[in-house]
Amino acid sequence: MANHRSAAKKARQDENRRLRNRFWRSRMRTQIKKLRAALAEKDEEAARTLLPATLGLIDRTARAGVLHDNTASRYKARLQRAFNKQIG
Repeated sequence: MANHRSAAKKARQDENRRLRNRFWRSRMRTQIKKLRAALAEKDEEAARTLLPATLGLIDRTARAGVLHDNTASRYKARLQRAFNKQIG
């Protein structure tokens, strides 16, 4: 347990940020899995609707500070490349 008021506040802030980051990261990973599943099943219609939503969610996750900008770009590039390879 923290011994100072400022340390206690920092612990509370860290916990809130951890929960918020976990929410964003979990949501993003679930969306990515849905898109990859649609690509694996060659479901073109689902993939076309999921791709923009997934890329937008990755951007929002990076904007929230959960992901580094380059990491978000890498995720987006790999998903877009997989989509283009599969769907064209």
